[in-house]
Amino acid sequence: MMNGKYITLLCGIIICLEWGCTKPYAPPVVAGSNNYLVVEGNINTGTDSTVIALSRTVNIASGIGSIAELNATIAIQDNQNQSYSLRSTGNGRYVSPLLNLDPTREYRLNITTTDGKNYISDYVPATASPPIDSIGFTEQSNGIQLYVNTHDPNNKTHYYRWDYTETWIFDAKYSSTYISNGKTDVVFRTVAQQIYQCWGNDISTDIELGSSAKLSQDVIYENPLVFIPSTSEKIESRYSILVKQYAMTTDGYNYYALLKKNTEETGSIFDAQPSTLTGNIHCTSNPNLPVIGYVTAGTTQQKRIYVDNTQLPNNWIATYPYDCQVDTALYCRPQLSTCFNEVLAYLVPAGSITIGAIYKGGPSPIGYTFTDAECGDCSIRGTLIKPSFWQ
Repeated sequence: MMNGKYITLLCGIIICLEWGCTKPYAPPVVAGSNNYLVVEGNINTGTDSTVIALSRTVNIASGIGSIAELNATIAIQDNQNQSYSLRSTGNGRYVSPLLNLDPTREYRLNITTTDGKNYISDYVPATASPPIDSIGFTEQSNGIQLYVNTHDPNNKTHYYRWDYTETWIFDAKYSSTYISNGKTDVVFRTVAQQIYQCWGNDISTDIELGSSAKLSQDVIYENPLVFIPSTSEKIESRYSILVKQYAMTTDGYNYYALLKKNTEETGSIFDAQPSTLTGNIHCTSNPNLPVIGYVTAGTTQQKRIYVDNTQLPNNWIATYPYDCQVDTALYCRPQLSTCFNEVLAYLVPAGSITIGAIYKGGPSPIGYTFTDAECGDCSIRGTLIKPSFWQ
């Protein structure tokens, strides 16, 4: 039996843990003024465009993810002294159309930023990705897990990386039948003015890697990509994912594996601690200045699939992201001493979305129902334009 001394000690420990006997530690890096260049992209030696993204790191405490690096000068260089310029498309993205580069050469990036600093990546060989065999999903109790299958019949690739773009159809909470005429009243909404059905899209943010280095055959089977909860509106109607596959060198794979550990697998005392991240890009103007990123080169492969709601359990119901309510606006409320035209006051000005008409024993409406814009206008969160690839 535990005596009083130990009970008192145990209670003291519990109180100390509960009320925080330890002081929060804010390392200097949180509030530091670091502004390092971040380079992301693959030099495409095949029939696809090369897209390089440049950004700057920001303080963790700022709450901002990153800042785009604008107006830089970027060129692809090979080890035979050939150079190919990229053009800026805004927001830190620099693009070159398909170049059909020689796959037997090695390539690097040469970057000059507006502050006059020059950055050069190491020469890397061009790697050719084998085709994606298939993309599929497994149904779980609370959603679907999408995966990718691939293999290299020549048994040479072994290291893979994937990114993806998601697209889906979703609906507004309420369908709007009427629209303000911008003057004194509301009128029927035309087909061209519908705002009920939209397409949403998203890009991968996690680092997706796979390796067959420890296997006798270069086969990747059901490598997880993304999990979609059963309540997500991504799968309320029709969903599509476009997966792009990259073949990696050993060094490139190790860099991304370490980056994944540092960014996705830390946060508790049981996780692996962050490790020093060394990429293949260097500042020639200041060799001691850190640069974040790893430039790769080679051909890529891609594949798209669609998932229809009819393929999924019929008791899965999407959760709308907003708390939506319906209200009414009448031309005149009889209980008021003076007639107040709520339609003119609430529905003609921009902001509210008119849903339907209210009738009471006559051919003309006495008012309308309406809701907030985020509940009746899907274009706030998506696009009304059907994507060109959509089937």
